[in-house]
Amino acid sequence: MSRISEKFQELCAKKEKALIVYLTAGDPSLAVTKKLIPALESAGVDILEIGVPFSDPTADGPVIQAAAQRALKTGTTLAGVLQLVREVRKSSQIPIVLFGYFNPIFAYGTEKFSYAARRAGVDGILVVDLPPEEAEELRQYTDRAGIDFISLIAPTTDQARLCRIAAHAAGFIYYISITGITGTAAPDIASIRSEVGKIRAVTDLPVAVGFGISGAKQAGRIGCFADGVVIGSALVKLIHENRNKAALIKIVAGYIKSIKEGLRQNSLC
Repeated sequence: MSRISEKFQELCAKKEKALIVYLTAGDPSLAVTKKLIPALESAGVDILEIGVPFSDPTADGPVIQAAAQRALKTGTTLAGVLQLVREVRKSSQIPIVLFGYFNPIFAYGTEKFSYAARRAGVDGILVVDLPPEEAEELRQYTDRAGIDFISLIAPTTDQARLCRIAAHAAGFIYYISITGITGTAAPDIASIRSEVGKIRAVTDLPVAVGFGISGAKQAGRIGCFADGVVIGSALVKLIHENRNKAALIKIVAGYIKSIKEGLRQNSLC
């Protein structure tokens, strides 16, 4: 059983929901990213999504696009991100998902990447621009390496496609709460509840909801019916705005604690 599955089981036993957090590796530097990770875990993050910077992040909004560009300018590479994971694994067993695009993986070598990622301690991979119909090129290696291939489901996904995606998903289902790119719109809670219900009808995997979630109240409301929420652009923006402050770690940890508390309270369920 992967660290991801174990974490969801642990949270289910405690009747809690997963707080999944995304940050762009190398923004503002890999050294700062490394310092942020234990602080995020201590503040309540259950699963960590580490974004691999790419020059053309088509699914991401302006906040994460800008973060990727800054990270690339500091020399952040896929190899550097894998080294970061290796270093994190010396002191932490937090489930880690690499979030990114296929081009850097293809350039690295799909088979080489899959086994390097597993040796580094990666638990899951989410490749935004690799649809199920084309995923075998990578999955033949990541599945063999024991890495969960996280699948995305969008509001525009029809029932037949939903069933096909769910049948081959691993780890958890990532439901995209809005149509469009990350960090650009507020999600419609009632609509998300309905769509999560449709996903639950065809899979026993946990369902996490991401895109557009930024506040504790939002997170708590979605946590009433989803197994987890994903915070991305809001955290990336917060890190960038406070990157030069000595209190960066404290500010980020305080924000994450507030989101986790909103999930735990589920006051609007």
